Amino acid sequence: MNLGKIIKTLGPGLLYAGAAVGVSHLVQSTRAGASFGFELVWVIIIANILKYPFFEFAPRYTAVTGNNLITGYSKIGRWAVWLFLAVTIASMFVLQSGVTIVTAGLVATIFGISIPTFWISAALLLLTAIILIVGNYSILDKLIKYVIVILAISTMFAVISAYYKNGYNPNPEIVKLFDMNNPMDVAFLIAFFGWMPGPMDISVWQSIWAEAKRKEMKINIDLKAALLDFKIGYFGTVILALAFLALGALVMYGSGEEFSGSSSVFASQLIDLFTNSIGMWAYPIIATAALATMFSTTLTCFDAYTRSMVPALNLSFKRLEINTPQKEKKWWISMMIILVIGSLIILGFFISSMKQMVDFATTLSFVLAPIIAILNYKVITHNHVPEEYRPKKVFRIYALVSIIIMTTFSLFFVYWRFL
Repeated sequence: MNLGKIIKTLGPGLLYAGAAVGVSHLVQSTRAGASFGFELVWVIIIANILKYPFFEFAPRYTAVTGNNLITGYSKIGRWAVWLFLAVTIASMFVLQSGVTIVTAGLVATIFGISIPTFWISAALLLLTAIILIVGNYSILDKLIKYVIVILAISTMFAVISAYYKNGYNPNPEIVKLFDMNNPMDVAFLIAFFGWMPGPMDISVWQSIWAEAKRKEMKINIDLKAALLDFKIGYFGTVILALAFLALGALVMYGSGEEFSGSSSVFASQLIDLFTNSIGMWAYPIIATAALATMFSTTLTCFDAYTRSMVPALNLSFKRLEINTPQKEKKWWISMMIILVIGSLIILGFFISSMKQMVDFATTLSFVLAPIIAILNYKVITHNHVPEEYRPKKVFRIYALVSIIIMTTFSLFFVYWRFL
């Protein structure tokens, strides 16, 4: 495959990266490094290993069948679509609010806006809806390639600069070690794991974006190209997660400084991490990269939730008869309105504490992840998928072991937290 063809087929995998590299990386990974140094590197590695199969099943399924995973869920039974719909409704407002408030904090900090974060968030949600209605999938596909490249270059440059400028010299008198007996540390661990590399919902989103690219841009992607696109996005997010953790560890760990719970103050601290490492001359580049990253996350999550709700509702309730492009668009816009209103209600309750909202959203993802993982496994191994395209035996065993581990951790957390 030549370079031109590779670049042309890239899209859904990078949109996956755009949705993942947001709260989990800019917020949680950086907080992990700032609070515990390099102690939690293993969380990034283990989380990505355990979740890999279920994200990989998405591009595999869509490349082979031409359909998204929600259609696949309907093949194994309407109960599967209902279950996905329940998981989505349970998480969509909280997760959308979480990424939006971080973006709003960056907007307030970079542009020196003093109006309440709630109204900045409301404006961002409305702007997001307008962009998607006007541009559809193609605007996401084109935007994300530039955003990811800018963020990757600036982040790696910041980490290298921080290492050569500061080294790794935390003050031994004020360093904090991770303590499994400390409920606050365990709670952060769960939240960190929950959205690393991103919520499991992204697997469904990626299949929807792949389907949209096929339909709207008339680009057919074979299995080999689809998996390459996915792997570039997936392993790219792993590297960036490690880079953000390293940045927090090199600049803030053992300094006595902690991240604020306020979205605008946090945004200022985040940008300072980069500029302290590289120099103030880089402020425009860093500010642009950080804002572009979080806005792309807000945009991709918003698009994905509204896109996935329409087929999920249609397959759950046949009497809706969402069977024409006009009806699909009507329902899509209706879902946008509902998502905006629901997110603003959540923001109204949690606006004073960004960290509380983010931790709640990521913890919820941790608890719900095994459900999506099981559904994805059942779809890709179902008999409507040609045998030669189903995962090999070793890969299936790997996926089943991952499901058992994630389910055990999830049940343990529920028991630890509530019982």
